[in-house]
Amino acid sequence: MTLKLTLFSQEKEDFVLEILVDSDAKFSELHQLILQDCKYSEHQKQSFLICDEEWRVKHRICLSDSEDLRYDEDLDLMSRTRIGDFLEDEGQRLAYVFDPDGKRFFLMELTENVFGRTEKNPIVNRRHGKAPLQSFNPSAEEEANDATLPSSEEEEGTENFYGDEGYEEGELDLEGYEIGE
Repeated sequence: MTLKLTLFSQEKEDFVLEILVDSDAKFSELHQLILQDCKYSEHQKQSFLICDEEWRVKHRICLSDSEDLRYDEDLDLMSRTRIGDFLEDEGQRLAYVFDPDGKRFFLMELTENVFGRTEKNPIVNRRHGKAPLQSFNPSAEEEANDATLPSSEEEEGTENFYGDEGYEEGELDLEGYEIGE
């Protein structure tokens, strides 16, 4: 059976991947597909988090056994764990932690079970948008996504801070500060 997974980012709302993967495939195969498609590098602490319908983490599947785990937590490795062992019902949710240091992840959902079809290797069936950068760097993100000319404020060397444009006299509560007029 083939599973259709939809992967999306909360950081970049226009980024969506639709992935087809066999239920007998290992999580490591799905991991490699995501890394290749997003042009990310592998990090020892990347993992999949099996979630409930409210996105609360129920189980973690790790890339390596070098992770710091609680003493009562089972260790499942991507290279040994079949996807079908954890995902079988449409609507099931999981997260993929691609930047463990920055605590950044993709959300995923099993959107369809395709019976009678098998996939030799996981594939990206549909893609929309561009993946966020793997390591969060706001200035690099802006440069990569917005190659526009500087605004007139930047050209003049002035900075525009929130709230520096003045205030309405009615906005201040002088009585609350015990200030008389």
